[in-house]
Amino acid sequence: MKKSRYSEEQIVRILREIDRDTVAEVAKRNGVSEASIYVW
Repeated sequence: MKKSRYSEEQIVRILREIDRDTVAEVAKRNGVSEASIYVW
């Protein structure tokens, strides 16, 4: 299985940021694509 670029803790932190900001802003700030965030 492929190793994830982000740990589970990092993913959870990024997803919690979406409660405060838009997906686009959070994705750009963290260097993640919007599509990746929606998959998470």
